[in-house]
Amino acid sequence: MKINNNFLLFAILVCSLIACNKKTTEVSDLDKLRNSNNKASYPAVQMDSAQAINFITRQKVQELLDLSTLYLSGNRKTEIDSVIYSQMQSYFHKPDSLTFNRLFRELDSMKVKTAKVINLEVYKDYYKEDTLDFARFNVEYFDDKNRSLGNFEKNAQYILVSKPIQFKKEFKFYFLNFYSPPLKKDSTSVGVTK
Repeated sequence: MKINNNFLLFAILVCSLIACNKKTTEVSDLDKLRNSNNKASYPAVQMDSAQAINFITRQKVQELLDLSTLYLSGNRKTEIDSVIYSQMQSYFHKPDSLTFNRLFRELDSMKVKTAKVINLEVYKDYYKEDTLDFARFNVEYFDDKNRSLGNFEKNAQYILVSKPIQFKKEFKFYFLNFYSPPLKKDSTSVGVTK
């Protein structure tokens, strides 16, 4: 009887040790960022779905925020910082020196260490005769102690550029504006002038 109890206790101990030593192979955040770029293109048949566009837009917004916080955590003068900055520019259709001003100013002033996109909704807005694609999303900022700094509503304007590749029509995703305020409608009614 005592031998059975000792054997049972030994078996439980061995099983618990095996369970504790189970290794999971997760990709670190740094590896995700290192491998993230704007090189992926998406087949046209997949882009017919609003869910696919929503998913891709959310993914691109999160990647750009991750790269931004990583860039701002460095001293912005090293070689790796310039690589991160060029990766960030690849997310924009025509980046210029003002592209990141609004984003960097806000992240710097609040001392944001990480950011998380909570929900995202894509929508179309009409300006004169153009149809513009926008994403409205909430982003939560966290400090270096992983404390929430708040939840903020933001907007981004994006474009899908056709990239035909060997008899297939595919699209490439680019931001036009990030953290841009939504377009203001002209408040003057038609025909009312003085």
